[in-house]
Amino acid sequence: MKTILQRLRRAVLFPVLMCGVAVAALADIPAGYYSGISGKKDSDLKTALHNLLYNHTEISSYSDLPQYFRKTDVYPPGNERYGQWWDMYSDIPLRTNSFSGLNREHSLPKSWWGGSTSTPAYIDLNHLYPSEMKANTAKSNYPLGVVQTPTFDNGICQVGYPVAGQGGGAQKVFEPADEYKGDFARTYFYMACCYQNLTWKYTYMLNNNVYPTLTPWAVTMLLKWNEEDPVSQKEIDRNEEVYKVQANRNPFIDYPELAEYIWGTRKGELFFPGTSVEPAGDPELITPVQDMALDFGEVALGKTAVSSLHFRGENISTNVSIAISRDREWTSDDSKLFTTDTKSISASVVNSANGIWVRVTYNPTALGEHKARLIVSDYDGSKSRGVALHGRCMEVPVLHDITATAASDITSESYTANWDVPADDVIDYYIVTRTRYTNGTSTSEDLVAEGNSLEITECEPGTRESYHVRSSRLGYESAPSNEIYVDIAAGISNVTADSNPLGSAYMSGGVRLVCGSDHTNCRIYDALGRLVREIPVVTNNLEVSLPRGAFFIVTDQQSTPLRVIVRD
Repeated sequence: MKTILQRLRRAVLFPVLMCGVAVAALADIPAGYYSGISGKKDSDLKTALHNLLYNHTEISSYSDLPQYFRKTDVYPPGNERYGQWWDMYSDIPLRTNSFSGLNREHSLPKSWWGGSTSTPAYIDLNHLYPSEMKANTAKSNYPLGVVQTPTFDNGICQVGYPVAGQGGGAQKVFEPADEYKGDFARTYFYMACCYQNLTWKYTYMLNNNVYPTLTPWAVTMLLKWNEEDPVSQKEIDRNEEVYKVQANRNPFIDYPELAEYIWGTRKGELFFPGTSVEPAGDPELITPVQDMALDFGEVALGKTAVSSLHFRGENISTNVSIAISRDREWTSDDSKLFTTDTKSISASVVNSANGIWVRVTYNPTALGEHKARLIVSDYDGSKSRGVALHGRCMEVPVLHDITATAASDITSESYTANWDVPADDVIDYYIVTRTRYTNGTSTSEDLVAEGNSLEITECEPGTRESYHVRSSRLGYESAPSNEIYVDIAAGISNVTADSNPLGSAYMSGGVRLVCGSDHTNCRIYDALGRLVREIPVVTNNLEVSLPRGAFFIVTDQQSTPLRVIVRD
C-alpha cells in the first residue's frame, strides 16, 4: 500500500507526453537554444548535443549542493523552507530545514569515470539528486536494471541480482520505482551525450566511444523506460531550475522523442526541434539566462572564487555590455567584491557557434554574506537582463587530525573503511585514499565520503589493501590519518559439520536446490572464490539460474561448501 506522501507526489507526477503530444509545448524552452542541433542525425546529432550541453556554468562546490537541491528537489515544489526533500530513492519524510539523513547522490556513479572531481560531471545538477543514506549505500555503483532477486528493498527502490541479459557484467543492479524509471533514463541519456568525452573505468552501461556510447542492453532498457514513464511536471520544473543555475538543459526532458533519433527507431532521420523561434533576423541572447544565479558558495577569508558565465546569441548587431551593480534588495553595496575579466563582448563573438565564456571573480574582504547584480545590456536596443551574484565569506577552517580505525564487514569483495570524526570540526567531506597491493605494485585512488565510514567495493579475494583519510573544508585539507591495512577474505573458510544438509538436482541453465527445511543467507561462489550470488532464503526445490561452470554454495545451515556443476 502506498503511503500518503507517495500518493501526493504521484499527483504532481502526471505524464505530459500522452497521445503523441510533444512535451516541448509545456516547457519554457528559450528561442534559439537548440538551433545548433537542428537538421542533424545519429552521431552528428549526439556530438552537437555534447557541444551544447558540456559548455555550462558549474556550480560553486560539491558541499553547496543542498542549497541547490532546495530549488530543484523539494516537495511541494517551491516550498523550500517548509517542504520535504523529494527523494527518488526512498519514502522517508525528511524536512528541508536539514540535510541530515541524506546524501548527495551521483545517479550515474562517479566511480564509473574514476571518481575524478576535476570533471564538470562531478557537480552537474542534471544527474545529482538527494538520496536517503541507506538506499544510497545499497545502490553503491551498480548499474540501472530490473531486479530478479532483491537483496535490498525499501518499497521505493530495489537492489539485487538482475534478470537475464541485464547488468553488463555487474553482480547486482539498482531498480528505481516505476514512476521514476523515465527520470533516470532521461538522466542517463543526458550523461551519455554531455560526457561522451570521458573515459569510462566501468563499462556496465557505457562504452568508450563517441557513438553510441550506451551499450546495446542499456539502450533497449532505457528506451523502454523512457516510453513507459513519460516526462512528469516534476522533471519539467526541475529542468527549469537547473537551467537558471547552469544555463544548460536536459534535452531529453524537453524532447523525449529525441532519444529515438540517436539510439532507437528513428536513427537515420534528421531531427528538427519543435520549439518556437523568434522571427528571422531578430536579435536573441540565448545565455546567460534572465535571473540566473551565480553562486560562489562559501569562501575562506583571504581566498577568491572564480566562476564563469557563457554568452551566446543570434543576430545580435551591437557589442554586449557587462557591468556589476548593487543588489537593491540587499542591505549593503557589495558590487566591488565581484569583478569580470571584460566589460564588453563584440557581436561577432557572441553570435559565434561556441559563444564565449566570461570569468567572474568573488574576492571578499570581510566575513559575511555578499550579494550583487551583473547587468547585461545593449544586445537588443534598450533590453537588459540581470544575473544574481552571491557569496559567503567564512573564517579560515581549523581541521584536526583524523584517526582511521579498523575496517569492518570484510568479505571477499568488499569492506567498510572507518574513522573517528573530530567533534568540533566543520567539514565539507572526507577524502579516503584507497591503495591496492598486487604482485609487488600498488595503485591508489581518492574516494569521497560524507560520513565517518565508506563501503569499499570490487576487491580481489586474497589481496591486501590499505586506506587513510583526510577531511576537507573550503579548499583546505587536514593532515592524512594513520594507515589501516585490510586483508581481503579469500572467499570460503572456517567450515564445520552441518545439520539439515543442502543438496542439488540437475536443472538446465542452473541448479535446483533441495533441503529438508529452509536455509538462510545463501552465498554462491565461483571456482575462484568470488561471490556471484546471494539469496536470503532457500526453500526446497528452489531453482537458481547460473552460467556454465563450477560453483560452491554455503548457507547459515550449510557451512561445508556444496559443489555443483552447471553444464548448459
